[in-house]
Amino acid sequence: MKILMTGATGFIGSKIAERLALGGHSLVLLARDPERARQLLGLPYEAFAWDAMKGPPPEAALVDIDAIIHLAGETIGDGRWTPERKKKILESRTVGTRNLLEGVRLLDKKPQAFIAASAVGFYGDRGDEFVTEDSRSGQGFLAEVVRAWEAETSRAADLGIRTVLVRLGIVLGEDGGALKKLIPLFRKGGGGPAGSGRQWMSWIHVDDAVSMFVTALADPRWKGVYNGVAPNPVTNADFSKRLGDALGKPAILPAPAAALKFALGEMSELVLAGQKVAPQAAHAAGFVPKFDRIEAALAAICDDFVRSGTDTFTSRQWVPRQVEEVFEFFSESKNLVAITPEAFEFKLISQSTPRMQVGTQIECKMKVHGVTLKWRLRMDEWVPNRRFTDRQLQGPYSVWSHSHFFEPVQGGTLITDRIRYRLPGGFLGKAIAGGLARRDVEKLFEFRRKKIQERFVSS
Repeated sequence: MKILMTGATGFIGSKIAERLALGGHSLVLLARDPERARQLLGLPYEAFAWDAMKGPPPEAALVDIDAIIHLAGETIGDGRWTPERKKKILESRTVGTRNLLEGVRLLDKKPQAFIAASAVGFYGDRGDEFVTEDSRSGQGFLAEVVRAWEAETSRAADLGIRTVLVRLGIVLGEDGGALKKLIPLFRKGGGGPAGSGRQWMSWIHVDDAVSMFVTALADPRWKGVYNGVAPNPVTNADFSKRLGDALGKPAILPAPAAALKFALGEMSELVLAGQKVAPQAAHAAGFVPKFDRIEAALAAICDDFVRSGTDTFTSRQWVPRQVEEVFEFFSESKNLVAITPEAFEFKLISQSTPRMQVGTQIECKMKVHGVTLKWRLRMDEWVPNRRFTDRQLQGPYSVWSHSHFFEPVQGGTLITDRIRYRLPGGFLGKAIAGGLARRDVEKLFEFRRKKIQERFVSS
């Protein structure tokens, strides 16, 4: 299928885009900055610049589109809800959706499906009431936003397009959403229930959220509203305890409602209001989540690396070359010099075997901020034309593990780098040098992407 996506660089959108690309679908992305989107996603796709507030997308972006996944909208949890910000939150969803569908309305050949994000904020603060897709809307700013948002989305159905609305709960994942902010706090022992802790939290693991969108796209029986939540909601107090347990930390420091209201203003609705939501429609459609219990979801997210304070970095890049050619390039340690910035003065000292294999050790040195550092790495995994992992035995990090993946995608190769690292000195070391280390890794991979582009795309 040829699928148009908005919001593809977000927490959920990037994972949906990856799933679809790996599934062989052709992607067309709408983004304010297509080049930034290209760097963030590293996937094969067409991209068009679009300011959702200024009018319909470019006509060229909509040609022969089979389906649309619409996720774009201003983040609701970044900054106090001033009148200006509330206006932006509302209009990014209503005006943006209206402009997108205006472009669709003008098409002679319209897409078969329109899959859009929504939110369980639709139900407002409902206490202990179990709500389903058939329940009425509630009160509050978020409920007002979602009602208006869904009203605009329903215009797709008026155009004769199969329309699906996924009302997402709190989406849980290691690298985004609520846990991206909560894990560092809880890991320091500073977590606990918000307000009374009795408010209900309807949640979903990010992998299940992605699966729900992909299923809604593929299954023509899916129409209307679906609650994007796990079948077992928890109270805020229970969630806090389970997260603390998963991280091996106490979670007993409460955040009083009065303090939250003072600090966050109206935005405190995000943590003090609750909904006890059932995924009735998804269950009836046969959708089975991978994670239906909060304990399993948090255990999968808060693994040993997270508990030990390890940071993560992921980079993806697609090149129009066969896996064998790309893997061969990366299997030659001498090529590391070519894709490392000159300022690092990277030099290979030795390699324990003529060809890379499990157990191969590499010694090298590089200069970082004027200091020459010596590294010794060991290949812990080596699967030709698929993946390999090198782990630091000696060097500047207390933990460094770099996994390289090579996947055939749409006639080329998707290169994925996943790094887990921890600075020496524990919390103090991270507080002093964590930001600097992160920028060094990002700078290194920005240069690497350019060199790989030159080697495999531009040549």
